[in-house]
Amino acid sequence: MTLPIFKTALWVIMTVLALIIAAYALLVLLMPGFGPPFIAERRALVPIALSAHLAGGLTALAVGPWQLNGRLRNRALGPHRWMGRVYVIAVLVGGLGALGLASLSEAGFVTHVGFGLLAVLWLTATFQAYLRIRAGDRVGHREWMIRSFALTLAAVTLRVYIPLSQFLGIPFADAYQAIAWVCWVPNLVVAEWIVLRRRGDTGKIGA
Repeated sequence: MTLPIFKTALWVIMTVLALIIAAYALLVLLMPGFGPPFIAERRALVPIALSAHLAGGLTALAVGPWQLNGRLRNRALGPHRWMGRVYVIAVLVGGLGALGLASLSEAGFVTHVGFGLLAVLWLTATFQAYLRIRAGDRVGHREWMIRSFALTLAAVTLRVYIPLSQFLGIPFADAYQAIAWVCWVPNLVVAEWIVLRRRGDTGKIGA
């Protein structure tokens, strides 16, 4: 009984954080003066890429948690499929926008590569999830969706690490170079652990 309650609590926390960051991104998208100063610079330089990344990212954050909830999926398969299509399109738009922004990220080459690779893997994982469900491979689809949303959640972990690094007194440039990687690599490691654990549980059930 304890484990399902714990999993539900984690899902609720994840969902709340994702929705908060989605709301923040919506404000940045709709209110030109909202957000840090570099956002205004990017809006002037690459408005389409910035808008695409914000719109796609916030939609993926808002939709993703519900796609990973097994109970909701089983009760409403039709809405799950439509929300899945919305999620895939959102990641496509947001990921392409992220690629356009990566080379303009703060703190130099290390962050360019970190955020650029994040965008590529985000697009790849989501496309793999789409291909798996089109092929009727539900297990593979769920595994790739776990990886995809772990990368979507980089938007959340990024905004946890930045204020934390400032609180610890780490210079912004140094911190941001690390955060460009730390915001998503541990997420992906956790996702892979979840995938492997699910495979192990399935094997035990089938034994």
